[in-house]
Amino acid sequence: MLFTVTCLLLVIGVVMVASASFVLGQELGDPFFYVKRQILWVLIGVCTMIVMMKIDYHTHFRWAFAGLLVSYVLLALVIIIGPEIGGSQRWLPLGAFRIQPSEFAKLAIINFLAVYLSVIGERSSKFVPGILIPLFIVGIAFVLIFKEPDMGTSVLLLATAMVMLFVSGARMLHLGLVVSAGIPAGIVLIKLEDYRMRRIFSFLDPWEDRLGSGWNIIQSLLAIGSGGLFGLGLGQGREKFGYLPAAHTDFIFAVIGEELGFMGTFGVIFLFFLFAWRGLRIAINAPDHYGSCLAAGITGMTILQAVLNIGVVTGMLPVTGITLPLISAGGSSLVITLAGIGVLLNISLQQTKV
Repeated sequence: MLFTVTCLLLVIGVVMVASASFVLGQELGDPFFYVKRQILWVLIGVCTMIVMMKIDYHTHFRWAFAGLLVSYVLLALVIIIGPEIGGSQRWLPLGAFRIQPSEFAKLAIINFLAVYLSVIGERSSKFVPGILIPLFIVGIAFVLIFKEPDMGTSVLLLATAMVMLFVSGARMLHLGLVVSAGIPAGIVLIKLEDYRMRRIFSFLDPWEDRLGSGWNIIQSLLAIGSGGLFGLGLGQGREKFGYLPAAHTDFIFAVIGEELGFMGTFGVIFLFFLFAWRGLRIAINAPDHYGSCLAAGITGMTILQAVLNIGVVTGMLPVTGITLPLISAGGSSLVITLAGIGVLLNISLQQTKV
């Protein structure tokens, strides 16, 4: 089921990227420019997923610390030498391609946390080993990603870690204390930059600055609202004609709503629900504690990212710049997500019961 759901989401992604990006592609002289790249990344990602599915997930145990260090180094390098694109430094040039170190860091940190939590075992219920040390490990990556700046990915990483701590047996009291301390800290971080404050205000009332900070969410809501029950028809959407920014990446869910309607968006959400259900089953039935934490982390990362993206597009959350996993156009994000799903499939193959 997990493999089938993943493939269905990938197919939907390719079709919707083709529809949402052809206007931008025409500006480059090829209306199929972005969908060609997406198909290439899908093929690379699927091959990576199949390879990871064939590798015993216990193999990743021994590389956990090295992966963590490499992720820290790459995150530091992107701040030092990464080119500034759209006001952010999130990429490292690699020949004709660019890699996004924060995507690699998500999977590396999930793996390391799974190793760490499996080693400490029942001590996960203690505050220092079960909460403080894991959050310090995640906190280093959080600060580096936040400096890019990429608040969405840093929050996603922290939320995924909290899911893993909960699954590992951390006490609810300890988790509640962390959340309580995190709320005022988050408010302070938001106030440090004017653009973050503008995003909050535009989230609360996008029509107050409808031609500025509120533009994205207003166009997104117009796209979804105009789709009705069955949509305007595949390829018939209007918002992608220069109105909806990032129509093939961050706001592709709005294009789905406009062209395929409520039924299309419901179908996508239902597929992610099946993904979450199956991922949870794999985590419960994993052969060992390491596999359980690893499955919970990969599932949590994918589903939380989907929730954040859909929340932004539907106006329920402030704009964060998070893509819709497996559907939005992308390279590093898509390949790393599929690599994680490959690990999840391998855990499923080794689970003790279905």
